Amino acid sequence: MTSLMSRLIWLASLVSVVVSGCAVNPATGQRQLSLIDEQQEIAMGKEAHQQILKTMPLYGDSALQDYVSGLGHDLARRTERPELPWTFVVLDDASVNAFAIPGGHVYVTRGILGYMNTEAELASVLGHEIGHVTARHSVEQMSKQQLLGLGLGIGALVSPEFARYGDLAQAGAGLLLLKYSRADEAQADHLGLRYMMQGGYDGREMPKVFRTLERVSEADSNGQRLPNWLSTHPAPENRFASISAEIDRLGGRDGKVERARYLEHVDGITFGADPRQGYFRGQHFYHPQLRFQLTFPDGWKTSNEVERVAASSSEGDAAVQLTLADKPDARSAVEAFASREGVEGTAAQATRLHGLDGYESAFSLQSQGRALRGEVLYLDFAGHVYQLVALGVESSWNDRSAAAEQALHSFAPLTEARYLNVSPARIELVKAARTMTAEELRQAYDSTVDAQTLAIINELASGQRVTPGETAKVVTGGKLPE
Repeated sequence: MTSLMSRLIWLASLVSVVVSGCAVNPATGQRQLSLIDEQQEIAMGKEAHQQILKTMPLYGDSALQDYVSGLGHDLARRTERPELPWTFVVLDDASVNAFAIPGGHVYVTRGILGYMNTEAELASVLGHEIGHVTARHSVEQMSKQQLLGLGLGIGALVSPEFARYGDLAQAGAGLLLLKYSRADEAQADHLGLRYMMQGGYDGREMPKVFRTLERVSEADSNGQRLPNWLSTHPAPENRFASISAEIDRLGGRDGKVERARYLEHVDGITFGADPRQGYFRGQHFYHPQLRFQLTFPDGWKTSNEVERVAASSSEGDAAVQLTLADKPDARSAVEAFASREGVEGTAAQATRLHGLDGYESAFSLQSQGRALRGEVLYLDFAGHVYQLVALGVESSWNDRSAAAEQALHSFAPLTEARYLNVSPARIELVKAARTMTAEELRQAYDSTVDAQTLAIINELASGQRVTPGETAKVVTGGKLPE
């Protein structure tokens, strides 16, 4: 009886939480589960915003930042949540992406800006992301996750501890891991259409963005160029048909497009990866900004990300990774590494490598039931402490260790001018002298990207041509040393 009574009390509490946490969302007109109030949402968003900017820096063009911010704020003030502390920024990231987090923070990458052609298209992307915020999609997902965790103690949801902003802010890093449902995406599409049309834009520009993103994805058969916006924003079924029908219903065919103004703002924007932030030539990695170089083993798969550069063996049983350590010097960094739970290592040895002072140590550890072995090297260089780790499965480490450790010890200052003096590819506006195909554009203006890419960034369908006097985008520069 006591057990039954406890379950009834638990169920009653659950129902109470669900009922009290449901309210009508003014943007969607639907009842919505929300265990996080607006002030908590704002606090959580502020924390996550700072984390994002640490790993994804702002694009260094103040005029472009002001342009995107101004457009975003103009759209946001027309929404059902104009009082939020809205923030709109351009990130210095080559990926084709846009995203939003709770509290009114909206991000677009320079990568996606290079593929759009009108201000109305940009308004549709910003409007879509604003829709996720006004509809509180992330907040609803987090509330559902909390509700599913009630088995750990329903009291945690109704106690004063739950209302502490700090606890919620710590969850900020997880916001970027949340993926929207197709229903959320459809809703954000329709809200975004509403907001862009309220801003006076032609609704027909929104489907053009969908088509461009699909073409970027289709351009590479291995899916390596899949826009992040598609991977984190699963496209609803019948997306084109649904939005097109909504445009017809709302009569959104006579709004502004503002192609010339938009193109003026993206003229000169960096296109693709910026080699100044690190680039590969074969297995050799060069970082002009930080002025170092590194060579990875032949045949290993390499990657260059914002916070790390790494390579893994073709068998997947070993890896080498370079990151920046958060310690003041190499000695304190190696001591901190040795003190980590589960790490067993030999005494750290002082070393001098290519004129740099550092410390290194061999170690072993257990991870997810697997025995691993490796070597860690810390080096002091140009005001930073670099952490280089070689790690592999114990059973095959003897076969991988020589190549992995050689990669670690290849770290050296970069001094050769031809590897240092690199510049990124940029979008350049040109006036077509005659009717031209994408391939003719590429040849006439010495474009450093292929004709297929030029066709996509100019929204040229198969067989379509640029007309005489029309402004077109080409991509120039960015060639790397052999």
